[in-house]
Amino acid sequence: MTTMNKNSSEKYVLKYGGKIALICITALLLITSACKQSGNRNLSDMSADSTGAKFIPNPQIVEKQDVKTLEIGAQAPEFSLPDVNGDFISLDDFSDAEVLVILFICNHCPTAQAYEDRIISFTDDYKNKNVSVVAIMPNSNAGLLLEECGYSDLDDSYEAMGIRYKYKGYNFPYLYDGDNEAVSIQYGPVATPHAFVFDKDRKLQYVGRLDASEKPGTANAEDLRNAVDEILSGKPVTTPVNKAFGCSVKWSWKSEWTDKVNSDWNAQEVTLQDADINKVKDILANNTEKLRLVNIWATWCAPCVIEYPEFVNIHRMYYNRDFEFVSISADKPEQKEKTLKFLQEKHSALQNYIYSKEDKYELIEAVDPEWGGALPYTLLIEPGGNIIYKNQGIVDLLELKRKIVEHKLIGRVY
Repeated sequence: MTTMNKNSSEKYVLKYGGKIALICITALLLITSACKQSGNRNLSDMSADSTGAKFIPNPQIVEKQDVKTLEIGAQAPEFSLPDVNGDFISLDDFSDAEVLVILFICNHCPTAQAYEDRIISFTDDYKNKNVSVVAIMPNSNAGLLLEECGYSDLDDSYEAMGIRYKYKGYNFPYLYDGDNEAVSIQYGPVATPHAFVFDKDRKLQYVGRLDASEKPGTANAEDLRNAVDEILSGKPVTTPVNKAFGCSVKWSWKSEWTDKVNSDWNAQEVTLQDADINKVKDILANNTEKLRLVNIWATWCAPCVIEYPEFVNIHRMYYNRDFEFVSISADKPEQKEKTLKFLQEKHSALQNYIYSKEDKYELIEAVDPEWGGALPYTLLIEPGGNIIYKNQGIVDLLELKRKIVEHKLIGRVY
């Protein structure tokens, strides 16, 4: 298609009638320009790049494939993926680097989190040696269970990547491949983290672990550093392949497994027990070895109803750790059947109680004399009854989950 110049455009407008023709020509010029900028990217990429609109993730279920890890000597597969700011980063953007390190990491995995500081230190140490580092998040959220997020405050969604990037202060680009995992399938990571190191010609020279000790503070990415140092010095890598250890990649076709687990959870029996004031005090005393989250709510309280499913999700995230969630309804005792029905609809298969007395002021004083009485009211209680978090009203979910996962009883790593 030939783009009209200014003179021909003006003649076209005069001939066909002013404003309508001008609008048509303007639209034609804009479309032509957009097509030139878009290159061979897909439609979602075009909307993000050519119009300036923010990237919008669109996770898809991909047909199961046989994924093989890239072999030593292979050429680096091309990619163009969005970073946490919505800007597309491609392989060509690192063309000046003598060595390119591509790391496959994610938000939820304890092993990936155990190596974050080492990756940041490596990037700092090698930034003046013409070594570039880029991380790719290979997981589909469709293949990730809530129960697999028990070492994190986040899942592996695109939005969560930006939160983790900022919170940890990543000094390298963090790219999203969770829509169709097309790039990750070509590289073939088996776990997070998994390192791929390429030379100047973008031939793969090292693939595998960063080092042999997962526990933070016990190693410093020695395997990765040795490989990069040898490539920079023009030597062949002594050990070009090492196995990677960590959480398996969550390919989207694993959604059948997540569907099954979710279905099994939803099929569990939901019960509702009476709790008098002594039982409430016992719950708050938390004479267990677990971190206990307590939410006091009611079916007539709109904020309570809105946020309650999130507490069920939190329970599913952490209940396999030293953690439990206890629900206490402040509905009237005669509303027990209605309360149970709500809990069943929300699949609240956990410890559910309803305060069995009419006197709500006695409940308020027993729970916390500083509580103003408004619902919902949420407390996080250590073993022995020490309250480390309390909130009247809807909670900040990210703040609460960080309080949980960063507590000494839980933790982000093994």
